[in-house]
Amino acid sequence: MHSLLLRWMKRLLMSLGALLLLATLLFIAGNLWVLASTSRYIDGHLEQCRPTDVAIVFGTSHWTRSGLRNPHFHARMRTSARLVADQRVQHLLLSGDNRTQAYNEPRAMWRDLYRRGVAADQLTMDFAGFSTYDTLVRARDVFQLQEALLVTQSWHLPRALFIGRALGMDVTGCIAEEQPAADEWRLRAREWVARIATVGDLYLWGREPYFLGPAEPIELRRSKDAREASEVLELDGVWLLQDRLESGRETQ
Repeated sequence: MHSLLLRWMKRLLMSLGALLLLATLLFIAGNLWVLASTSRYIDGHLEQCRPTDVAIVFGTSHWTRSGLRNPHFHARMRTSARLVADQRVQHLLLSGDNRTQAYNEPRAMWRDLYRRGVAADQLTMDFAGFSTYDTLVRARDVFQLQEALLVTQSWHLPRALFIGRALGMDVTGCIAEEQPAADEWRLRAREWVARIATVGDLYLWGREPYFLGPAEPIELRRSKDAREASEVLELDGVWLLQDRLESGRETQ
């Protein structure tokens, strides 16, 4: 009886060990898949970031839990403002959490960027960007974006790019450069888990965004100017036709 129990315990431990080894290998393989498939789409310096019409800026809290200024927030705002100032992007989609009236990431981003000199008509707020996944699905389906530059930290970009490309979007990443923070190791460790959850969201359990809503295509400044110019030309054409008709009546 005693030897039978020992054999059973040995088999159980071997099975648990095999499962643990398999889970570890899948965990590592999933992360390496995300990192390897997105590394070529990440630009390490702002001057190298690919020019495009719209950049998606991922939201985060303006303040840390200890009441200090959040360096991740300010790095994203600084990088985004530079992209607009350097004319590498024409418009910024500010996507973040606004579950309650007291917490509004997009509004905080809008105010900061406006103070940095970004014009109001170059900013669009998405109040339902509750997660990286929600932000990118809404960017594609609500704001009708097929191409975009993603602005966030280096540890977050691989997951964001992986989601965007899995959704069929042509996205590249621009790193929001900052000094290493004290909690960065914790954020990087959390990203390893989040990447595996992302693979599951995309390929296993078919996650849906929390809220979609009707389409709200982003209107770029230059397309707006072009439309206004075409309206002026059309109006000029009407006036020209009217002048010709009137001159024709006079000659009769």
